[in-house]
Parts: sequence; C-alpha cells; structure tokens
Amino acid sequence: MSDLGAVVYVLDLARAVEFYRLTTNWTVLQRESSFVTLQSPSERVATVLTLVQIPEAIAAEITLEDPPVRREDTPIKLSFFVKDLAAVRDLAPTVGGVVDAAETEWVFGSVRVCDGHDPEGNVVQFRQSS
Repeated sequence: MSDLGAVVYVLDLARAVEFYRLTTNWTVLQRESSFVTLQSPSERVATVLTLVQIPEAIAAEITLEDPPVRREDTPIKLSFFVKDLAAVRDLAPTVGGVVDAAETEWVFGSVRVCDGHDPEGNVVQFRQSS
C-alpha cells in the first residue's frame, strides 16, 4: 500500500521501466505483462509509479518520433528527487530520455530543479536538495 502514486501509459513498457528505474533509483515492486509498478526508496512517504502498456488497438494509432517530441501540452509533470542532477543528466540519454542542460536549472525554495523527458516525450522534472 502506498500513500501517493501516479500512472503513466506507455508504448514501450520495457524501455520506460528502465528509464524511470535507473534515473530515479526506484525499485520494481510488481511486474506483470501489461504493467510494472516502481516504488520510491523514501521512508517518509511510500510513493509508487505504475507504468502501463498501452493496449495494441490504441497503440497502433500512436506514432512517436525519434528522438521523441516533448509533450508539454499537459498540466501534469512528474517530479522526482535524485541525489545528483549531473549524474542523471548523463544517464538519461542511455535509456532514451533527456535531462536539460545545466544552464537551464533553477532553484525553487531550497531545491535545484531541472526538466527533461522520458523516452516517449513525457515531461519529467528532477530535483536535487541543495
């Protein structure tokens, strides 16, 4: 049972799982053929992210560009605390994503923040404590 969770529908489940698992350092909580749930390592708030395979009939109508075009026309942005923004920036392209350049980082309260996107163009924000 978790206190907080999010669900993201994806075309390439395996690729999305690797992106989120490696960039966030979250662990696989549950793996089924059509979805994978990741859990945060935080002891303060139990948080999960469930990645769900888009059904074939719907997926057939969706085309992703390579590299993916960032989907910025949504009011929702997932945000993850990471230990090292620079390390995640270097890692993200190896699993199909992007973390924007260091020059685009900003400080929000006591947190250094930078946007990016996952392998399918979903906007993601990474945050590092100052």
